[in-house]
Amino acid sequence: MTTTFDRPAPRDLAAAVPARLSLTPKSALAGQLDGAWWPRSRDLAAELPPLVAALEEPCGHITRVTVNPTRWPVVPHKVAVDGRTLHVGWFTEQDPDKLILLSYTVGRWDLLVIPPETAPAAAARLMAAAAIPGSVLTAEVLMANETVIGRGIRDTQRGEAGWESEGGACMSPFGEPFGRSALPRSANGWR
Repeated sequence: MTTTFDRPAPRDLAAAVPARLSLTPKSALAGQLDGAWWPRSRDLAAELPPLVAALEEPCGHITRVTVNPTRWPVVPHKVAVDGRTLHVGWFTEQDPDKLILLSYTVGRWDLLVIPPETAPAAAARLMAAAAIPGSVLTAEVLMANETVIGRGIRDTQRGEAGWESEGGACMSPFGEPFGRSALPRSANGWR
């Protein structure tokens, strides 16, 4: 006897899973970003409906979204969301790591877009940093900072190798690392 399971299509699955979202708390401090969004894929048609559904209460009726097409393989002009149409635009001048949402009731929301392939720890740092009220850090700066920070924490061996290669180890004038035994002794016997 064989059993057949109907697996949901990726778009159906994305619609069933809530958006991974972090928003700045309500505050008088205006910052560069209003929060961060961590989509599960680079399929805008599948990812936008859960995002818009999560933002309906704090943002009101979202009518338009703009992105930079460099991070999205396909940018649809329209996306169906709860029986209505969400208009999607793209601008190459817009920061590639930012999504702009427009609403009649609230106005404009700028969100950092965390790439789907980002490690959970890095995504958590980015989501927290983007949700700080009054922050002057742009999406571009946050992503650049995470790139720098992320290099040193992936694994201990890589961090130690980076320390050694960046001058943490004693180096000969010819660029070869000295071992501990190769260090000259001082006159009093201390190394």
